[in-house]
Amino acid sequence: MDAIIEALDDTPVVLVNGARQVGKSTLCKGLLESGAFEGQFVTMDDPATLSAAQKDPLGFLQDLHKHAIIDEVQRAPDLFLSMKKLVDEDRKGRRMILTGSADVLMLPKVGDSLAGRLEIHNLWPLSQDEMKGKHSGFLEKLVARENGFMGKKVAWKDIAQMIRAGGYPEPLARRAFARKNKWFQSYMTSLLQKDVRELSNIEGLTALPTILQLIATRIGSTMNMSDIARLSGTKNTTLQRYLALLEHIFLLVKIPAWTPNTEGQFVKSPKVYFNDTGLLTHFIEQRDESFLNERSQAGPFLENFVVMEILKQLSWSDLVLKPYHFSIHKGAEVDLVLKDGKGHLYGIEIKSSASLHAADFKGLKRLADLAGNKFKKGIILYTGENCLGGFGKDLYAVPLPGLWSA
Repeated sequence: MDAIIEALDDTPVVLVNGARQVGKSTLCKGLLESGAFEGQFVTMDDPATLSAAQKDPLGFLQDLHKHAIIDEVQRAPDLFLSMKKLVDEDRKGRRMILTGSADVLMLPKVGDSLAGRLEIHNLWPLSQDEMKGKHSGFLEKLVARENGFMGKKVAWKDIAQMIRAGGYPEPLARRAFARKNKWFQSYMTSLLQKDVRELSNIEGLTALPTILQLIATRIGSTMNMSDIARLSGTKNTTLQRYLALLEHIFLLVKIPAWTPNTEGQFVKSPKVYFNDTGLLTHFIEQRDESFLNERSQAGPFLENFVVMEILKQLSWSDLVLKPYHFSIHKGAEVDLVLKDGKGHLYGIEIKSSASLHAADFKGLKRLADLAGNKFKKGIILYTGENCLGGFGKDLYAVPLPGLWSA
């Protein structure tokens, strides 16, 4: 909330992007109720409001208060050109907060219409920091020259519960597992039958649940698109369009590969993660309700959990770090690599085990060798109790709670 208010001080339009039901509307209404933002709230989910915006975009905007919140703006992309006109006429007096459940900058008719006038904030499902009501400082500790992490243990059953719960506010508020599962079922039905169809002319959307289940079973590894296409009975080109669409509505997150400027057997394919591990486990638990009981089976799901926790922290951090993964065919890998504006690299490996060995640092050491003096720090987040060094220069083992414990 503070970041949005700060942005409005010098930026006429702020866009809050994120999947359906992550709390965008609640956040905006909270701004109004607290008095932090004084203006008018309208939503494009209301048929009459949407119709008015589509028929006369300029007139619709002119009739709004100069300070306004427009919810689910992706449903009325014609508003953007008129918005540009009004903002340019009154750059200091007009302030607008937009929310979108699809990446509106990828929509036709939007393009560069608000370039230089728009600041974007991505909103994800709730993070552990937000649920616990405190700032962990994980990223600041990661980029600091010294190792500021502390040891703390958490039981695997508690970690499994965090993974299974996810961060969507509505299922978090439900006590019974069956009721949580029912919410995820309804959520996916609504998302695929309404939002996806509105944004796409692709035929055969009935294949999407199968594709999502196939992706869920391959979390933590680079995607073999040909394999998924074959098993889902989908053409490769259509599958690529499906995946782009699922990214477009913030359901899937794609992490590109980091490769050095040398030839070699480096994996260049991206990794794909679900935006929420509650949603991810919903797809898995339809077949196997016990898969999180054994930490040895749960590594990929812990990886998805940690990667998303870090992406959430990046979304509000003043640190500008771009996420990548690193992998060599049949060799070393690092689950997450964060790169700053100077090209400095910070490697993060994620292990579900409670004990570590020198061999577990193989990927981080290979990354450090390739990056040279650009490599600043490497850590393994694991489920043990102690923060440990001695594995090599700037290499540390950090207990998982370091991700969310202040």
